[in-house]
Amino acid sequence: MAKPKTFYVCNECGAESPQWFGKCPACGTYNSLEEQITIQSSVDVPSRGGVSGWQSTQTNGKSHAKPAKARASLTFDQITDRQIARWESGYGELDRVLGGGVVPGSMVLIGGDPGIGKSTLLLQVSNQLAQKYRILYVTGEESGQQVKLRASRLGVSKSVNLVNDQKVTVVVDTTLPIDPDSIGADLYVLPETDLEEILREIDSLKPNVAIIDSIQTVFFPALTSAPGSVAQVRECTAALMKVAKHEDVTMLIVGHVTKEGAIAGPKVLEHLVDTVLYFEGDRFASHRLLRTVKNRFGATHEIGIFEMVTDGLREVANPSELFLGNRDDPAPGTAIVVACEGTRPIVVELQALVSPTSYPSPRRAGTGVDYNRLVQILAVLEKRVGIPMSKLDSYVASAGGLNVEEPAVDLGIAIAIVASFRDRIVDPGTVLIGEVGLGGQVRSVSQMELRLKEAAKLGFKRAIVPKGTKFPDLNIEILPVSKVIDAIIAAIPHQELTIDDLEPDEDE
Repeated sequence: MAKPKTFYVCNECGAESPQWFGKCPACGTYNSLEEQITIQSSVDVPSRGGVSGWQSTQTNGKSHAKPAKARASLTFDQITDRQIARWESGYGELDRVLGGGVVPGSMVLIGGDPGIGKSTLLLQVSNQLAQKYRILYVTGEESGQQVKLRASRLGVSKSVNLVNDQKVTVVVDTTLPIDPDSIGADLYVLPETDLEEILREIDSLKPNVAIIDSIQTVFFPALTSAPGSVAQVRECTAALMKVAKHEDVTMLIVGHVTKEGAIAGPKVLEHLVDTVLYFEGDRFASHRLLRTVKNRFGATHEIGIFEMVTDGLREVANPSELFLGNRDDPAPGTAIVVACEGTRPIVVELQALVSPTSYPSPRRAGTGVDYNRLVQILAVLEKRVGIPMSKLDSYVASAGGLNVEEPAVDLGIAIAIVASFRDRIVDPGTVLIGEVGLGGQVRSVSQMELRLKEAAKLGFKRAIVPKGTKFPDLNIEILPVSKVIDAIIAAIPHQELTIDDLEPDEDE
């Protein structure tokens, strides 16, 4: 008979422990361990050495006379090729991060801070997909009327099918003018948190796409733990994954984010699903970033950029213009860099401010840049260039709040700091690309051709890049440098004072 095995799982981080502790050994949370019981299989497992168990019964303790044959496993030659036909979601930015479109039968996890726009994005995507496919929108945090009011505000659809008590009610009293050709007639809304009811509705309706908003509200009645716990999230996600693979139903599920910025139960969810997307953005800014963390059907670290407007989320066609400052009125301490997010190049303006410190130790602050790399660049400027950064406060920020943490922006950070220290203006038609080494050298970076093409497309006339790299024939002047001091001389030319500069202003 199978023997039960008991272990304990933390509700906060998902760590497993063979015995109960008052404090989780992994994350340090008190009273978070819950008992879990598994039944060990009674089937004998063949040992690695010797002949025993089922193998001995088949061969009577003798070695095989013939080579072993596979029962269910296949070779690559025996597996038939099948072309995956992706679905267009109606939003090019979402298709980009998914690797070209929605893959049928896949499970996509979308995480983000509360109020960032996850439900808004999924409702708009549901309306676009409903023109060709049948969509089931399962809401566990809102009632059907609340979803209907949000759909009316966004102008998503004129016809919302509300599933309630095994009946379908059609709601048509929206107030916004809607194009009759864009009515999402195959968009069904189910306010439910019981997993068994959700699976029963999926089996009955047979949708092409099912959206679960959110997975933390769904619970399996057979488990005694509370909804949102690791056990509930794991079992519910596994059940939905089984339906997605067997019934070829695409699942888009929403995952809550903890105070540390990670999806609740990250190891449980991220290992089960096919694609993990993070919806990021500053609540004080209008733009939103959809970033790929894991993707079994495409490249990772791709981003899609949206802008939050009155009628929902709108795609940003040219994101470089969003993160560029006013090029007609340049200011001292600014530099233009080209960052790459996945395969997308984005031109970003970096701003630096350097001032004498009034504290025993100078302050360093970075917004949108990696703090450790900032401190490293400041040390290189003091040691290799001779700027007394140990006596200066340094502040660096990226325009628009975009996080640019790759090494290719090091040269831009260094030039912006030096320009602020000298109170000089870097040519607004110049972009800077390169990694700064500890010896003061400028190192080459990847995807150089892609970065230069983006800069040339936006009208930049000159690029300061690492020496020794092959450059494409583009309509842009290339200035290769090997040292940071050479880049400073090329980017910040000597500016002499004239008689007009010495004369006082008329206001004075």
